[in-house]
Amino acid sequence: MHNPPPYAPTYLAEGLRLPTNGLDYTILAIYFVVVLGIGFAARRSVKTSLDFFLSGRSLPAWITGLAFISANLAATEILGMAANSAQYGAYTVHWYWIGAIPAMVFLGLVMMPFYYGSKVRSVPEFLLLRFDRAAHLLSSILFAFAAILIAGVNLYALAIVVEALLGWPQWVAIVVAGFFVLAYITFDGLSSAIYNEVLQFFVILAALIPITVLGLKKVGGWGGLTDKLTATHGHNFTTAWGGTGIGSTNPLGANWLTIVLGLGFVLSFGYWTTNFAEVQRALSAKNLSAAQRTPLIAAYPKIFIVFLVMIPGLVAAALVPNFGSPASGLQYNDAIPYLMQELLPNGVLGIAVTGLLAAFMAGMAANVSSFNTVFTTDIWAKYVVKDREDSYYVRFGRLITAVGVLASIGTAFLASSFSNIMSYLQTLFSFFNVPMFVVFIVDMFWKRASAKSGFWGLLAGTTAAMINYFVLYKQGIISTPSDQGANFVSAIAGFVAGAVVMVLVSVFTKPKPAEALQGLVYGTLPQSSTGGTPTPDMAEAPAAGDDAWYRKPALLGWGAVIIAAACYIPFSF
Repeated sequence: MHNPPPYAPTYLAEGLRLPTNGLDYTILAIYFVVVLGIGFAARRSVKTSLDFFLSGRSLPAWITGLAFISANLAATEILGMAANSAQYGAYTVHWYWIGAIPAMVFLGLVMMPFYYGSKVRSVPEFLLLRFDRAAHLLSSILFAFAAILIAGVNLYALAIVVEALLGWPQWVAIVVAGFFVLAYITFDGLSSAIYNEVLQFFVILAALIPITVLGLKKVGGWGGLTDKLTATHGHNFTTAWGGTGIGSTNPLGANWLTIVLGLGFVLSFGYWTTNFAEVQRALSAKNLSAAQRTPLIAAYPKIFIVFLVMIPGLVAAALVPNFGSPASGLQYNDAIPYLMQELLPNGVLGIAVTGLLAAFMAGMAANVSSFNTVFTTDIWAKYVVKDREDSYYVRFGRLITAVGVLASIGTAFLASSFSNIMSYLQTLFSFFNVPMFVVFIVDMFWKRASAKSGFWGLLAGTTAAMINYFVLYKQGIISTPSDQGANFVSAIAGFVAGAVVMVLVSVFTKPKPAEALQGLVYGTLPQSSTGGTPTPDMAEAPAAGDDAWYRKPALLGWGAVIIAAACYIPFSF
């Protein structure tokens, strides 16, 4: 039977009101002024729809790389991963070292040449080139819907945190945050979002580092932390693989096979390679080399950010007996707010609160900016109002941005029905990103995949994942110990169903002509800019300096994989 977690870490304990003062609010106000200033300053660069939706494909790799990781580092991840650490211990490292790095490297080395070389403006547009209008429209609708749901998660989480920490009513927090996100995206579209995400990345680090350092000091360093946790939670709590043998039990409710396949392959690759909120940052890069390096540069901070979210969760579990239980008066999602209250002086506290708000807005902005691109270019311009002047679509993009923010306010409260924010996000990824991933993998590596197979594979994968979660798991037909474990299984079910249906449909329908697959399937050559004979490159010469050894995508990619694998060593014994 399905046994939901007995606690609901989607809101914070009443006693966690922070002792903020005028200095903290001044820091917060300065941050908001800077955010809007960046939006106003960047507005002058918007002249075309390409400028608005993809920053004119003009940004350097280090800017897009930091924006890439910042868009991912939403406060739902900060609170959620700290909560996971307080509840599950060092298992949290799997979401980073096996659940992110390999997929980010695969995106940079293998998939970005297809995305960037085909000059598409969105992930669904690639499916239009490879399959047909049915697959394109379905993927566009599913992605737009998912983007609004995920943006709503960030907005809902922001509201409950601000209400608990600062005493603001939820509706005030929603309106204020929504206004600022709407303002700086509407001013300059993606460029404003990206430049603010770079700023937000450093603000988030400034918030997390003091919490981590002071928390470790409080428990006597890493040695003192592990000793306390081993005594209270057992040895496996501070290891990555302890208790994950097949047939063994652990709080995560997953064995090594479901971790490797469900999280490390299906969910991870599904999220990082097809989530347009991330891919859009790479598509805004100035050339193919910069686009490839975008996720590879982002992989390096991703490797080490786990320590800034995991250690606070472990420290909270060590400091408070039975942390997360009703007896403690604290829930798992209270880990970072509890340490903020206990450890940070005013001023530093203001920076930490600003960092949390910055993280929420980065996550929301990433999804809203990707939503306005997909809705405008893939739905509105292709199926509703076609062939209008470019300025019309820029105006419509700004309008639909406002609609997206308002819709996010509506979907924000859907998150309240889930007991854990991170579980809710993983559920959405298994429904929407995993089926998209299987379609991309089959279409990129199998020429025989027919035009019709994309639509039916996407529909079958999404349906199978939803049936597994809502019917088999929620109704108790299949026993799974936790929501996270169920998400891993749903992801695998969606992947397998989508792949099988694509193969079956392809067997009974005609494949696309070989000339229509140039540059869209692995091993084929892209068409030249004139549409004639295929050319052996991706239709652009490398920029000056891109051939430097330290900019080689392969070196950056494999370097990240090796470092992530090495990080597992001290957590494996």
